[in-house]
Amino acid sequence: MSAAQTLPYGSWPSPIDAGLAASRDGRPEYIGTVGPEVWWTEPRPREAGRRTLVRRRPAGSGTRSEVSELPAPWNVRSRVTEYGGLPWAGAERAAGGPLLVFVHFADQRLYAYEPDAPGAPDPRPLTPVSGTGGGLRWADPVLRGDEVWCVLEEFTGPAPTDVRRVLAAVPLDGSAAGDRAAVRELTDGRHRFTTGPRLSPDGRRAAWLVWDHPLMPWDGTELQLAEVTAAGELSGARTVFGGPDESVAQVEWTADGTLLAVSDRGGWWNPYRVDPDTGWAVNLCLREEEFGGALWKPGLRWIAPLPDGLVAVLHGQGSSVLGVLDPESGDLVDAAGPWTAWQPTLAVHGSRVYGVAASPRSAYEVVELDTAGGHARVVGAQGPDPVDPAYYPEPQSRTFLGPDDRQIHAHVYPPHHPACRAPADELPPYVVWAHGGPTDHVPPVLDLHIAYFTSRGIGVVEVNYGGSTGYGRAYRERLREQWGVVDVEDCAAVARALAAEGTADPARLAIRGGSAGGWTAAASLAATDLYACAAIIYPVLDLRGFAEETHDLESRYIDGLAGPPQTLAVLCRERSPVARADRIKAPFVLLQGLEDPVCPPAQAERLLAAMRGRPVPHAYLAFEGEGHGFRRADTMVRALEAELSLYAQVFGCARTDVPRLPLETSS
Repeated sequence: MSAAQTLPYGSWPSPIDAGLAASRDGRPEYIGTVGPEVWWTEPRPREAGRRTLVRRRPAGSGTRSEVSELPAPWNVRSRVTEYGGLPWAGAERAAGGPLLVFVHFADQRLYAYEPDAPGAPDPRPLTPVSGTGGGLRWADPVLRGDEVWCVLEEFTGPAPTDVRRVLAAVPLDGSAAGDRAAVRELTDGRHRFTTGPRLSPDGRRAAWLVWDHPLMPWDGTELQLAEVTAAGELSGARTVFGGPDESVAQVEWTADGTLLAVSDRGGWWNPYRVDPDTGWAVNLCLREEEFGGALWKPGLRWIAPLPDGLVAVLHGQGSSVLGVLDPESGDLVDAAGPWTAWQPTLAVHGSRVYGVAASPRSAYEVVELDTAGGHARVVGAQGPDPVDPAYYPEPQSRTFLGPDDRQIHAHVYPPHHPACRAPADELPPYVVWAHGGPTDHVPPVLDLHIAYFTSRGIGVVEVNYGGSTGYGRAYRERLREQWGVVDVEDCAAVARALAAEGTADPARLAIRGGSAGGWTAAASLAATDLYACAAIIYPVLDLRGFAEETHDLESRYIDGLAGPPQTLAVLCRERSPVARADRIKAPFVLLQGLEDPVCPPAQAERLLAAMRGRPVPHAYLAFEGEGHGFRRADTMVRALEAELSLYAQVFGCARTDVPRLPLETSS
């Protein structure tokens, strides 16, 4: 379009279709270095959602291709605690090229991979298959001599909570591929959860993190330390740092053998130097900023020591930026560049730091920082902009006031189109996005799923409600025993504020969310008449059901989110959307993966049963082959188009570019 058109909000044409948004879903993860090479995992939504392992050789290495990847059908993804964790490790060798080990999603076995071996042999299995429950799973590996040391998750029965986790050593010669007894256990399994070991530079000590039910890793974790014997055993394991009221998010060794940890003992996750013998700790950069985050998956990294004694760190409030810290002086210098948010994955080789970053104008990409010269550049990305960036929204990071004048952080994405405008007397519809977790947060970065709506004239506001990470422990703990109250109130306060100031149409407000955000969306429909409709995606809908049916990691999460088990029946009646379905009056679409171990489809089916006999238009879309978090391009296309159709019907927007979603009633 060459000239601006005046069209109603929600009816604007857009080149960002659901297929394009789906094709760009996901981001690089788990970056690491193998000598001078950089490796990471990357999504392939159009290949049934598999994740590949990408290799980037340094320029001038004489290879024909600078960037290559592990071909299909290999899918590099762990299922430890269902959310996974670091799924690969690699080591440089004097001859024969690098040696990699990785977890293959289909069977959860560890495989050895030698990409430069003559004849390019297929990866070979290192671990056996178990037929008990969820089997054997592996994560957070490190190569040590002729073994892989890592987390072993082993199911002992059919229930999701019939599971134990230990540190284990897997032989690289393949002798354990058919023999569970050939896997050496390094710890005794007394702790319910563990991260992988971090070995000191001299190989004589190992450090790792543990925690136990009912704590989550952002509640309280312990830093364990042990001696590594000449026989390769862990001896004298003991807690030297952390505890039930202190969250240690990461542990690392520097090149000179100094032990570093990231702890929130001062109310914010800050970096500390820890005496491994006494546990005495010194804060290296005392700030009301987060240098860590929620340890949802083992292997996340917010700090990475450099060989010269400096430390690469991710830090900030709400969003993280990359900086280089001098631990002796406390000086912190941030990397220059357009990136406003970095993911918790860092790797180092020499003076170079590698991470994954994004901005409001660019999706997540692999970035290299040369600390010697201060220059940063992109070394891995999904490719050029698929559409004119003029269609991308411009987020506004704002702070709103909620009940009791508490602060609520949010990112507002107004409708935006380079060639369309709305009538002067019309206010735009807005959708409140509630993130998952609920102990998570969203930064203001380019997301084509958001642009899909804003480029059509529908505004989006992402709310980092009380309980979100990124703003200190006190902000995080607002949600303690208040799930379904504080999150609902905070989202409503932001929506009402946008309506009151004339930014949003008060009659055309919606709410959407996935996982814990799906709970907030559904609970909001039951608790308030504010929203005209909702998109509820692989949600928690029943407190008691979630406690009884979910996976082991979150099986006691309800204790902190809602209250002790003895109060659960009462709280379930007071807060659960399933129990309050008679209060839901607004239309909704419910999207559910049929293989979801975190929020099983049984909860969605109970809500639908509770809605029977009520004249509330709704739709239910269930997806075969999808778990917790949609990964397949065809699923995401159908889900996005269904969501847009719901808004178009409820908001009164003319749209012919998506199939009409049938909304049924059960009256």
